[in-house]
Amino acid sequence: MPDVCLYFQVHQPNRLLSYDFFKIGENAVYEDEAMNAEILSKVAEKCYLPANRMFQRLVEENDGRFRMALSISGTVIEQMQRYRPDVLESFQSLVATGSVELLAETYYHSLAFVHSNKEFDRQVEMHLQKLEEVFHIRPRVFRNTELIYNDAIAAKAETMGFDGVMAEGVQWNLDGHSPNFLYRAPTTARIKTLLRNIQLSDDLGFRFSDPAWPEYPLTAEKFARWLAACEGDVVNLFMDYEAIGEHQWADTGIFKFWEALPEAVDEAGLQWVTPSEAVELYRASREYLSGSVTSWADSERDLSAWMGNVMQQEAIEKVHRLEAEILAVNDPELTATWAKMQTSDHFYWMSTKGGTDGSVHTYFTPYPSPYDAYIYFMNVLADLQIRLRRAQEQQGLSV
Repeated sequence: MPDVCLYFQVHQPNRLLSYDFFKIGENAVYEDEAMNAEILSKVAEKCYLPANRMFQRLVEENDGRFRMALSISGTVIEQMQRYRPDVLESFQSLVATGSVELLAETYYHSLAFVHSNKEFDRQVEMHLQKLEEVFHIRPRVFRNTELIYNDAIAAKAETMGFDGVMAEGVQWNLDGHSPNFLYRAPTTARIKTLLRNIQLSDDLGFRFSDPAWPEYPLTAEKFARWLAACEGDVVNLFMDYEAIGEHQWADTGIFKFWEALPEAVDEAGLQWVTPSEAVELYRASREYLSGSVTSWADSERDLSAWMGNVMQQEAIEKVHRLEAEILAVNDPELTATWAKMQTSDHFYWMSTKGGTDGSVHTYFTPYPSPYDAYIYFMNVLADLQIRLRRAQEQQGLSV
């Protein structure tokens, strides 16, 4: 029977003000601090705090046999430090149990790898430094933003010294094989790829609370039986942390399910492992070829969630085009502002997809429409460029 590897993504973006054309050149305040604080506190009360307490209790009650991993973005750590230090302390306490592994990612939860190797390196190193500063841990496994992955990303993570890298187990790459093994990209020699089990992860992350789902209601015992029946070495359950308490409220029974799952897994004869433990325990038994970029977003499982329309493409191209000039000015405030504009959520909110995917985009957006998201973003970027030109003139740099 396979082991069970559980990982949660923890991330909050910095949302922009309703930044209209008349603010350009007149107002250098871009972020909606009130909204950021309000949403963080709402999610903290419904998800982060109760889930952290629950998992810490489960670790203690199971003598450390229950194990899991978290990927916490730099932007959400900054928000916790600014608005809710008690929430950050709750995460620190959970990680201090020794049964919760931290994963590396891009500090700003960005698409930097797709556009700039240099900026990608800078953000990953920033994230590693932040985790060492806040949690005194340096991760061994890398998880790119939204599980964005291809062979080149696996090779890059290997050169950066990571032992493992995570990816979505998409069927067109698996070609009929199971995601429940460790794989190796053809461009690598040592690093191992852990693939998300899409079906079982989405059973918990999305379908759990749907009364129309044929398996509803799902019990811990039933799910443990599904896990035990899986082939392979390790079943990777990867999902948003907010799936507990925020996307699926407490009255759905989601907390009761998770409270019962460790015992059910134990009784089924299975064990929990962290990603780095899975990398240590199992060899990469087969090759996973991913020439094109995949992600865990939308039905396409590609980059279309962030780059699927002209607005998204223009916005992301324009922000990355500023890289050389921004870094040359060497102004920490300008650099941080520009880097926060790379956060993937900004482009996600500009999506104009319809159907189920469009409904998900709409659920997450703080704006009236994708066009508002685009307009606010481009207006902020125009003001940022004005500030950049002023800084260049002050430093005598050529414009």
